Amino acid sequence: MDEEAAAAAVPLLSVKHVHGCTAAAPLAKVVVLLGAKWMLKLVMWSIFLAWIAIIFLYPTELGEALVRKWITASSGTLFGITGSLFFTFSGPLLILAFLAIAYLHLNSSSIDHEKKSPARFPRLSLWTFPILVDGPFGVVSAAELIGIFLFSAYVFCSIYVYATRTLNSISQFGFPAKLESCSILEVFGLRFGSIGLFCLAFLFLPVARGSLLLRLIDIPFEHATRYHVWLGLLTMLIFTLHALCYLVAWAIQGRLLHQVMEWKNIGVANLPGVITLLAGLFMWVTSLHPVRKKYFELFFYTHQLYVVFFVFLALHVGDFIFSMAAGGIFIFVLDRFLRFCQSRKTVGIISATCFPCGTVELVLSKPKNLQYNALSFIFIQVRELSWLQWHPFSVSSSPLDGENHIAVLIKVLGDWTKKLRDNISSISEEPPKELPLQPRSLITVSVEGPYGHESAYHLKYENLVLVAGGIGVSPFLAILRDIFHHVAESKPCLTEKVLLVWSVKKSDELCLLSPSELEAICPFFSAKLHLEIQIYVTQESEFRVADESGKVCKSVNCSYFSTVARSDMSGLVGTGNNAWSGTYVIISTIGFITLLAVVDSYYIVPFNISSWWYKGLLFVACMIGSVIIFGGLVVLLWHFWDRGGSFKESVSNSRKIEKVSYNETMKSTGAPQAITLETSTRTHYGCRPDFRGIFNSISEEWGHVDVGVIVCGPQSLQSSVAKECRSQNIRGRRNEPFFHFNCHSFDL
Repeated sequence: MDEEAAAAAVPLLSVKHVHGCTAAAPLAKVVVLLGAKWMLKLVMWSIFLAWIAIIFLYPTELGEALVRKWITASSGTLFGITGSLFFTFSGPLLILAFLAIAYLHLNSSSIDHEKKSPARFPRLSLWTFPILVDGPFGVVSAAELIGIFLFSAYVFCSIYVYATRTLNSISQFGFPAKLESCSILEVFGLRFGSIGLFCLAFLFLPVARGSLLLRLIDIPFEHATRYHVWLGLLTMLIFTLHALCYLVAWAIQGRLLHQVMEWKNIGVANLPGVITLLAGLFMWVTSLHPVRKKYFELFFYTHQLYVVFFVFLALHVGDFIFSMAAGGIFIFVLDRFLRFCQSRKTVGIISATCFPCGTVELVLSKPKNLQYNALSFIFIQVRELSWLQWHPFSVSSSPLDGENHIAVLIKVLGDWTKKLRDNISSISEEPPKELPLQPRSLITVSVEGPYGHESAYHLKYENLVLVAGGIGVSPFLAILRDIFHHVAESKPCLTEKVLLVWSVKKSDELCLLSPSELEAICPFFSAKLHLEIQIYVTQESEFRVADESGKVCKSVNCSYFSTVARSDMSGLVGTGNNAWSGTYVIISTIGFITLLAVVDSYYIVPFNISSWWYKGLLFVACMIGSVIIFGGLVVLLWHFWDRGGSFKESVSNSRKIEKVSYNETMKSTGAPQAITLETSTRTHYGCRPDFRGIFNSISEEWGHVDVGVIVCGPQSLQSSVAKECRSQNIRGRRNEPFFHFNCHSFDL
């Protein structure tokens, strides 16, 4: 079978760009890749389910007996009890991370994620089907609800099993009532600590922003943050109950102060546990939504106590107990060190623009090989404003706009953003004749990211509904630009219909959406794309004329306000370079195990170190040291490789070449005159979007298809759209669309 026949027989056999060359993928290669991916999926699911089964069984007598037998069988090995527990409860996470490296590499080599044909019939997806829309958790999908149910089932089942076993065992001893009550409280406190430890094993995974595990399941960090909040509330609730049980028991016995201040060598050290609890409570209280929203800086700074939390937790319980939750913490440390290395580099500002609506656009320099998609976001630090604050912003540019830049829109909503706008606005529009030796107003920007979905899922929907509130239009500008580029350059893109619903308070925000820029990308878009834009200006009854000077108040080039040489952001995160990121994880893990072996063989055993808290401290030191020493070496080599492979190209020249090439092609083919976006845009004043009417209209006109709905805006907007999607899907009439709800809003 030749290549053309194979491509016709199998939809996956499409043309793919490999290292700048275009070639048809052979059938055998596709079959091998798909087979290897499915085999890896099977192995990873087996390991994950086995790990979850062990955690669920651990509170039972059977589970404890199995773990005890495993510890006894492996106690004579180099790492002893610590190694046995680490391998049982933390090892599966690291093994999954290793397998994720191979899977992501295969996924990047395959082409099925780009070339899938549209579904013949609408499909149900648990991740995009909203179930709860108005509860304390916000909008919760069916898949997320299943996760909440499983965690709740584990906690309640564990409490029930532990309570039954505790009451049955203590009642057999015939203790006096006071002693029996204190014994029950202390055992319950111990059991709550065990449950909290397993919750802690998951707590740090969602905040490992660029971790391989998040990339494996394609959950972007802005979604995973919600899970961290939920897990944090659950974990601290359980740890608080753990502490209260002991405190009440000690108070009844009249030895509260003595026990609280106790720091013993053999056994659990109480004082480090108190410090751990206090650090956790500070983070817990300041992370509650009312406090976080009103006092964000307080929330941000107190959350740096996580270092105190997990170090003193290791001192509190010792090395072998801490090792049960160390897998998730180690993955977080790996990610945190990588982000630290990336954020040390300052990034050049290509341009800074202030809009009349109080929005700032920053265009930042990036290396050619730094990959992102239209739904990515980055964290930005401006050192002149704060050395510690990092703020997330959605990108407003498409990766096809240019290989050497990335843009973000920043709405002035707080002190930090106001200072940034004032700093930029204070810069003169006219450059000085000679640049001074010292910059007059230096803006030093550092960047973490980009983060986001592993794939550009907006290109997989034939039909898109984009709902934005205010500055929430920023990622949708990137999506529109991305779709227009794909249409203009004949790149893989399933999207045929797009409806943008944008709600703003004032008409001065309308300058953020520039139809002329989109039309410049693809003047003849209407031949392949049906685009409709509905704008709602809620606080004005009629259009107000903008400033005569134009839509843009001020545009300044970075070279005018900084004499620092322009530099690209680091490519350590967000490049999709699976080889280097995989090497970093593997070498750091091997280094961690090596350091543990060296410390145990040449220090702990020869010097007869037996203190639990000290061995816990050594365990943490090995964990951090392995990442800095072994991981740092990989990062250094990665950095040199990245610098050697970087290639500079002017953004303006690349844009000009793309546009001229496309326009000349359209002229040579005699394409019809383009339809402007103005005819596709309707602006409504003094009203809000009627989502029921909008979705009913879509149901009548678009037919029995999948519709991707992406929302970016406040919680009320998310709930309104999710409620309508759920209503339309539950109604489930024949020949009507199925709405897939996706939220792109980021809420710290």
